[in-house]
Amino acid sequence: MILAILQARLSSSRLPGKVLLPLAGAPMILRQVERVRRAARIDRLVVATSDQPSDDRLADTLAEAGVETYRGPLDDVLARFIGALDAWPADHVVRLTGDCPLVDPGLIDATIGLHLQTGADYAQNRLVDKGFPKGQDVEVITAATLRQAAARASTPEEHEHVTWGVWNHPETYKVVRLEPPVDQGQVRWTVDRPDDYEFVRAVYDALYPANPAFTSDDIRAFVASRPDLAAYGGDRRI
Repeated sequence: MILAILQARLSSSRLPGKVLLPLAGAPMILRQVERVRRAARIDRLVVATSDQPSDDRLADTLAEAGVETYRGPLDDVLARFIGALDAWPADHVVRLTGDCPLVDPGLIDATIGLHLQTGADYAQNRLVDKGFPKGQDVEVITAATLRQAAARASTPEEHEHVTWGVWNHPETYKVVRLEPPVDQGQVRWTVDRPDDYEFVRAVYDALYPANPAFTSDDIRAFVASRPDLAAYGGDRRI
């Protein structure tokens, strides 16, 4: 059983409410859910948000769309993940974040595949600005390792960043990484700032109407055809 947990909240500091900003006529979080659901190796998808009134509108949006949701502490994301795992038991957990509407279903499946093939405790495809583009981050962890990390967590970083206590201790855990054909760690496809959103909105406006299942290669081809987007906001976009 492979459970994907997508963490999201409305109180982001740099771009508040970003997960409900529109992309091709729907909230960004629902466009990301749509893409994640194309991953063949995920058995269940749950969005983990906070139990605070500030996230009621997000929870209502997800409920109306039929997306399963777990609500837990705002500032203890690790506790949210454990709560979701308790509610929907699984053998492995895929960690995703709600600011990645260009996430690649194929990369999700490939990271899961590497995780299972190697028997790793934890697998990832991007860490410390190396790997696939920022915004296509995928982490896979065994449920047992996630529970162990939660039991050992003692720092704010561990509670906020969920897998911090695992990837910082490769001497304790078996950690593997899905390597990209060419390192694209400096390419920015996430949504943290207004310019990130404008970039992603341009991608969706151009590609989604003709092909809702557009690929990462489609994104690269589109950005290559638009020199004004190649370094939009001062960051590499291709």
